[in-house]
Amino acid sequence: MSFLSIKGAVKQFGGLRAVDGVSFTLKKGEIVGLLGPNGSGKTTLINLVSGALPATAGEIRLNGQRLTGLRRDRIARAGVARTFQLVRILPSLSLIENVKITAVFGHNAHWGRAAERVAREALEMVGLSDRAEAQAGDLTYIDQKRLELARALAAEPEILLLDEWLAGLNPTELSEGIDLIRKLHQGGLTILMVEHIIDAVRALCPRVVVMNSGQLIADEATDAALSDPSVITAYLGGEVDA
Repeated sequence: MSFLSIKGAVKQFGGLRAVDGVSFTLKKGEIVGLLGPNGSGKTTLINLVSGALPATAGEIRLNGQRLTGLRRDRIARAGVARTFQLVRILPSLSLIENVKITAVFGHNAHWGRAAERVAREALEMVGLSDRAEAQAGDLTYIDQKRLELARALAAEPEILLLDEWLAGLNPTELSEGIDLIRKLHQGGLTILMVEHIIDAVRALCPRVVVMNSGQLIADEATDAALSDPSVITAYLGGEVDA
């Protein structure tokens, strides 16, 4: 049985089909890259899975539970957490307050000391535990991204949706970020990640699905996809270095 099942997903904005009949599945514990050029519909698809946008048509299920049509909070309770292309934190609150919120409203709905424990564990995972009481608005951009990931992890998700979380990192931070995502995956977390950094995709994802103009154009092993002429033409614009 598929863990995440997307069947015929459609999102239409007026005359534009941003997602046009997309279907694929993920197994539990799998990590899959979601690739495509800018404007191909990747983030819109993530928005459909997370409930940020309602689907025009199609069906999305997680572990057999239908997500299509549920409110965003119900989808979070079902075990879906995500990061965003543009970081979304609460700058007037401390780091620990930011993360406790998702521990309270996430998959397992912790309260009190349990929420505090889960939040501190999430901050530890992303390397921010020593700054738990600091103001979120005082963080650098990179640390804001770490905080947003901690918020997602504190929800204790069944599946984590990463929308270009590695973007904007310097080489050292990128290496650390890849190691962190690998550790999360090795811990059993199912991950669907939108990513443009091909080295990271190669390092982390045995399989990728590729979108172009709202449609799925490839769903195959990463090396095969990155040498697929249709993928090269649509996404990479030329030859991919081996």
